[in-house]
Amino acid sequence: MVKKEFVAEEVERIMHDTERVRNVAIIAHVHHGKTTLTDSLLARAGIISKTVAGEALYTNYEAIEKERRMTIKSANISLAFNYKEKDHIINLIDTPGHVDFGGHVTRSMRAVDGVVLVVDPVEGIMPQTETVLRQALQERAQPVLFINKVDRLLNELKLTQEQTFERLLKLINEINKMISRFAPEEFAQKWMLKVEAGSVCIGSAYKRWAISSRMMEKYKVTFKDIFKYTEEGNEEKLREIAPIDEATLSMIIEHLPDPKTAQAYRIPRLWHGDMESDEGKAMTNVNPNSKLNMIIFGVTYDQHSGEVAIGRIFSGTARKGTEVYVTGMPDIQRIQQVSLYMGPDRVPVDSISAGNIAGIVGLKNVSIGDTVSEGKIEPFEQIKHYSQPVVTKAIEAKDTRDLMKLIESLRELSKSDQTIVVELNQETGEHLVSGMGELHLEVIEQKLRDEFKIPITTSEPIVVYKETIEREAKDVEGKTPNRHSRFYINVSPLEQSVIDLIEGGAIKNGRPKGKQYLEDLVKAGMPREEARGVVDISGSNMLIDITHGVQYLDEVMELLVEGFEEAMKDGPLAREKCTGIKISITDATIHEDPVHRGPAQIIPAMRRPIYAGMLAAGVILQEPKQKFTINIPQEYISDVITFLQGKRGQIVDIQQEAEQATITAKMPVAEVIKGFSNEMRGLTQGKAIWYPEYAGYERLPKELQDKVVREIRKRKGQPEEPPKPEQFMD
Repeated sequence: MVKKEFVAEEVERIMHDTERVRNVAIIAHVHHGKTTLTDSLLARAGIISKTVAGEALYTNYEAIEKERRMTIKSANISLAFNYKEKDHIINLIDTPGHVDFGGHVTRSMRAVDGVVLVVDPVEGIMPQTETVLRQALQERAQPVLFINKVDRLLNELKLTQEQTFERLLKLINEINKMISRFAPEEFAQKWMLKVEAGSVCIGSAYKRWAISSRMMEKYKVTFKDIFKYTEEGNEEKLREIAPIDEATLSMIIEHLPDPKTAQAYRIPRLWHGDMESDEGKAMTNVNPNSKLNMIIFGVTYDQHSGEVAIGRIFSGTARKGTEVYVTGMPDIQRIQQVSLYMGPDRVPVDSISAGNIAGIVGLKNVSIGDTVSEGKIEPFEQIKHYSQPVVTKAIEAKDTRDLMKLIESLRELSKSDQTIVVELNQETGEHLVSGMGELHLEVIEQKLRDEFKIPITTSEPIVVYKETIEREAKDVEGKTPNRHSRFYINVSPLEQSVIDLIEGGAIKNGRPKGKQYLEDLVKAGMPREEARGVVDISGSNMLIDITHGVQYLDEVMELLVEGFEEAMKDGPLAREKCTGIKISITDATIHEDPVHRGPAQIIPAMRRPIYAGMLAAGVILQEPKQKFTINIPQEYISDVITFLQGKRGQIVDIQQEAEQATITAKMPVAEVIKGFSNEMRGLTQGKAIWYPEYAGYERLPKELQDKVVREIRKRKGQPEEPPKPEQFMD
C-alpha cells in the first residue's frame, strides 16, 4: 500500500491534463455490489491491499455504515492509475443504493461525467436500478455496465452456460431500453451498451474477477473458460485470467468521457447563461486559466476546519486565497484551503484545476447546489431531488442543556443532506425531522446519539400529508386588521401540467425574472394573462397578479408574497404543507399611507382569505405512497396479496419465475409504518425480501379524511374540529 499523501501528489501532478481525467460514480440498487467493486479499484491504486479487496468495503468508513454493512452517504476518492503507459486520474464517487439515501445519488450525478451501473443478474433490474440510471442520464452522465455476482447464476440457480448467456443478454437489452427511453435524444444510440465494444463487464466483485471483450482478447479467455472455472470454484485461476481491476479500469478509461468531451454537452444543460460569453466558453473548454466556476454538490463537517464544501470545478483553478462569490450572497469570500478527498481522509493540496472535484474550506453558509465563482455569473441549474420526505419524527434532547447542541447538530445534518427537513413545532417545542423513510430517520437518530453524543427521545413515526383543493373559490375578500386595505383573490387548483413542470425542475421556486416561464406555462395550458402575471412559486403552488392599475400594489407585493408563502407552508385544514394551489389577486384597494400597510396588516390580509378560499373550495388531504417490489416463494402469493390489500395496498403486477414470485404493489406510507416489516416476515417465515421506492402523493380516501385530520390537529395542539371558511372572513 502507498501513502494517501503520495497518491494525492500524483493526482495533483496529472489533473491538469484533462484528457487523462475521468469523473465517475458507481451506482446500483442496494446490495448489488458497488462498494465491493470500488475496493478493487482502490487496490489497483495501492490504497488497500488486493487480498482484502471486496471485504474491506473501504469507502463505507463511517461507524454506522460498518455496523449496517451498507453505504449511507456518497464517498469521494481521487485515484491515480497507470494505464497503457499513461498516467490517469479517476475521481470516483461510491454512492448509496438504498432508496432512503437517494438524495446522495442525485447530488453526485451533478459532479460526474460517467457512471458504472452495477447489477446483480439474479435480482435483475430493481426499482433503484432504474431510478439511479434515469438520474444519471438526465444529468448527461454516460453509463457503462458491470454485471456483478455472475457466479450466483451458476451456483445458486444452476443455469447452464446457454441459459446464463441468454439471461445476461436479456439484462443488457433491458438496460439498453432504459437508456433509449431516458438518455438525451442525441446520445440515445451512442450510449447503448455493447458487449463487443467493451462497455460491459461481467464478473464477481467479491471474488475479484471480471471479463470484457477487451480482456477476452488480451488474456485469450472465453466465456466457456469462465463457466468452467466458476463451476469448479477455481477463484485463483479466474483472478489470473480475468483480473477485475484491469477489466474495470479499461472500461472506465476507454468508454467514459474526459471532462473536455463531457462539458461541451453538459454545460448547456446545467448552466443557462450566455454560452458565447467568456464564462460559457471557459466552461465548455475546461479552461484552467480562466476565472473559477464550480458547483457545490456536497457539504461535510470537519472538527478542525468546520464546514467543507465539495464541488465540481468547471473552469479556472481553486487555490488558497482565491476570492469568490457564492450564490445569493453579496459579499466576497476567500478560499482558505483546497483538498482532495481520499475516502475518509481529506488531503490538502496547493491547487485543483478545472475538470476535477475539490474540497473547499473557508466558505460560510454554503449549501448544496450553490454556484461558487470568481465573478458574478448566472447560477447553475439547481439540483432537483426526485423524492420527497414522507415520514416525520419528533426529536427532543433528554437534557434541556443539550438543546442548542441538538439544534446545531440538526442544522449540520440537514445541510449535508437536503432530503432531511427540520422544523420547530412552536406549540410543543419539539423538533420535527422529516426523512425519506424509517431507515433514513433511524440513521439520523443514531448519528445524533453516537457521533454528536446527544441523548435524545423520539416519537413514533408520523406521516407527512399535503393539503390541496378540489374546486375553485372566486372573489374571496381579505381585509387588513385595521380595515384600511382590502384584497380580492381567486383560489383554484393549479393545472396538473404546470405542477409537473415545477416538480420536474423546469420551473423553479421563488420569484421568476420578468417573463421567464411565460411560454412554458402557456404551452402547459395556463391562460396567457395568468402566465404573464406569475409573482411567486412556493412548493407546487403559484401566486399570480391579474389586477389592472391598482395603486400601491407593487409597494406591498413583498408582504403579499410572504403571506402567500406562510399559507402554503401551513394549510388551514390540518396545518400541513399545501400543494397544487393557484392564488390569483384580482383586485385591491390599498391605503395610501405606508404606516397603515405594514407587515402586521398586509400578511394576514393575504393569508386569511387564502385559508377561507381553500376551505370554501373543499380542502382534501393527499397521502404519500411507496411502490414496493416484493420477492417471495410462490406458496406465499395468496397470503401476501391478502395482507397487502388489507393495508389498502394496490397490486400493480405479479411476475413468476421458477419457484419465486415478484409482487409489485403501491402502498400508503401510513400503513407501512405500522408494523409492516414484522408482519411480512411473520407471514412468510422470513423469506420475503422487499424494496420500496417513492411513488408520489395521492388523495386520501374520503372516508378516512375526517379521522386523520382530527388526529393531526390534536397532535399539533389545535382544536380537533376543523375550521370553517367564516372563521377567516371577519
